[in-house]
Amino acid sequence: MEVTAAVWVCLLALVIAGGSSSSSVEARKKSLKLDSFEFTGRDCRANVASITDFGGVGDGNTSNTKAFQAAMDSLAKYSSEGGSLLYVPPGRWLTSSFNITSSHFTLYLDQDAVLLAAQVDENEWPVIEPLPSYGRGRDADGGRYSSLIFGTNLTDIVITGANGTLDGQGELWWKKYRAGQLNYTRPYLIELMYSSEIQISNLTLLNSPSWNVHPVYCTNTLVKGLTILAPVTSANTDGINPDSCTNTRIEDCFIVSGDDCVAVKSGWDEYGIAYGMPTKHLVIRRLTCISPFSATIALGSEMSGGIEDVRAEDITAINTESGVRIKTAVGRGGYVKDIYVRRFTMKTMKWAFWMTGNYGSHPDNNYDPNAIPVVENINYRDMVAENVSMAAKLEGIGGDPFTGICISNVTIGLAEKAKKLQWNCTDIAGVTSSVTPKACDLLPDQGEKQTSCNFPDDTLAIEEVEAHACSYKLQSSGCDDHIRPIYFRGGLFSFLNISPLQQHILLLLLLVLGIRIELH
Repeated sequence: MEVTAAVWVCLLALVIAGGSSSSSVEARKKSLKLDSFEFTGRDCRANVASITDFGGVGDGNTSNTKAFQAAMDSLAKYSSEGGSLLYVPPGRWLTSSFNITSSHFTLYLDQDAVLLAAQVDENEWPVIEPLPSYGRGRDADGGRYSSLIFGTNLTDIVITGANGTLDGQGELWWKKYRAGQLNYTRPYLIELMYSSEIQISNLTLLNSPSWNVHPVYCTNTLVKGLTILAPVTSANTDGINPDSCTNTRIEDCFIVSGDDCVAVKSGWDEYGIAYGMPTKHLVIRRLTCISPFSATIALGSEMSGGIEDVRAEDITAINTESGVRIKTAVGRGGYVKDIYVRRFTMKTMKWAFWMTGNYGSHPDNNYDPNAIPVVENINYRDMVAENVSMAAKLEGIGGDPFTGICISNVTIGLAEKAKKLQWNCTDIAGVTSSVTPKACDLLPDQGEKQTSCNFPDDTLAIEEVEAHACSYKLQSSGCDDHIRPIYFRGGLFSFLNISPLQQHILLLLLLVLGIRIELH
């Protein structure tokens, strides 16, 4: 049957060519450029569909929640047959939360595609259980609204595009949150749970109701090439929050946020301690952050499962409250250890460094007051800052100091109205080398005894993950014996210089061959 189809298409090509002049043939060679897209991903997919195949309408007004969920459910059958890709073409696609339901799946957003989150409507946003390592929602007791894009227990998931957009339309959520009018925790834009082999890349994320990207209980996650934008006064619009995750790589991202640009987490008080899943083996590099009221990289405060082996390099912070912030409290338990940061540029900062052992609230009154967090082996080196109000505010826990702090080769230029006290240090211990202005007495200058703080030489497994170039055609013509769906833009056959009779023959043959036609 496939051979017969190929023969018919070849005959069709002869029919079209036979009624055309040589000049029109040359014109068609230029106009027959096939619509296509390509990206780099962990794996390419054998089966491709468009959201319009499932009734999607990109007019910015029609709800596409059912269309997206229908697409997810339909494409699930290809999980073991080469995987599937859902293409979102140009348009404004209004939707509330939908679930990715199968592994080996790619969601691809065209450059001019916008996933537009529906406004606050409890009927449009399902409520799901609190995370077991948190015990309750972050905004309120009980459950939380499901994220715009949500998935759990998946393998090999790619959410990417040609810098397509997710717009959370978060302003109404922020207002209701601040007014105490929400019964559940606000949704995130992307949340994947209990999943592995994840890629989230080449997208623009706007105005999330709360956190933007939240991989939780995941392994082998790549977050790359994201632009994340929210008003700097928006509530809790963290950029990227790896939470109880192993082997995560965050790189080449630009973030403007109302909260931390990257916040590393692992559970909250007794719930995080009981769950016991740390975040470890995390790479952060080539990150640019603007966040006047929060941190470039925050470790905690929900860190009760532990945070270890974090490697950050080539970071730029502009008009941001602090460069690296470690935040924890009595009752958190857990640990923050083996932290390595280098090649960090900071411009217009409140603090270059901030650590505190007295941060934040508790999920309930059942936390253990004897659960003391451990903070140790913290390494900062090769940093330059300018227009800084205060070099460092480093406050450990009385009787349980933060230890093993090392800061080397750091030059901090002060603001015109800088604080008189540049280093405020309590309950910490460590060393410095080649640091300006001179650090506090609890971080004595080692002079020539120590040239630089540690940064690991080995390579983590997530750094060795390679992406493949994947290309897909949205049209097909010619004599292939594999006939793909054809998508025509503009008028039917308007791109061909053929007679009305030839158009009728072409349409008839396409119908006989069962080739789908979609008009845009």
